[in-house]
Amino acid sequence: MSEPDKQLFRFKQFAVDQTGCAMKINTDGVLLGSFAAVDNLKTILDIGTGTGVIALMLAQSYPDAQIDAVEIDEAAATTAGSNFSGSPFADRLAIYATTFQEYFENHPDKKYDLIVSNPPFYIDSLISPAARKNLAKHTDINFFNNLIINSLSHLTEQGTLWLILPINTAEMVKAIAMQNQLHLQKNITLQSFEHDQPHREVIALGLQQKPLAKERFVIYDAPQIYSQQYRRALANFFIAF
Repeated sequence: MSEPDKQLFRFKQFAVDQTGCAMKINTDGVLLGSFAAVDNLKTILDIGTGTGVIALMLAQSYPDAQIDAVEIDEAAATTAGSNFSGSPFADRLAIYATTFQEYFENHPDKKYDLIVSNPPFYIDSLISPAARKNLAKHTDINFFNNLIINSLSHLTEQGTLWLILPINTAEMVKAIAMQNQLHLQKNITLQSFEHDQPHREVIALGLQQKPLAKERFVIYDAPQIYSQQYRRALANFFIAF
């Protein structure tokens, strides 16, 4: 397999080039792209789009939705833009090479039915030597404070903010959301195997207070054998399923 082919991940309806992206396609991203859902969805914002995979999955799932994507890493933003323009959904996707704070400052009146993010997830941890990968993976509590506060004013009335997070980070983010009157509406715990402890949470936060919907999601039945849950979740996207 040639080096360019190694960087190309083919889905059923689109392909994702990962060239120049510090963070490659991973389980967290594709599951968030599969899970995130809002009724009557028309507008979507993907924060930290990376390769653009989540935005592309949502564009496939919601053919009437207009999708904006924000990426701070210029090389990744360039790659995401190429992935968007090469997809069947090019006319509904837009990329912005900036921080989400600057994006919101420049678009103060934009409202979204769905905001999604597979955000940096190492809180107050050691800095890695690879600077660009560090940028993609590390953050601090201010990131989530800013994300919650900005989302409050940029969600539609029925809109939701969907995040995938490590367990400890998820607890912190839920506390920040509660302090800011952003309500937990859905909670999906992810675990690798049936008897493992959960290692990730997908949370949906909204302006409306609703009964909490809770789910448990198991990725593998056995080593290298995906569960039926995982296969069903990604059946519309993965060629292998």
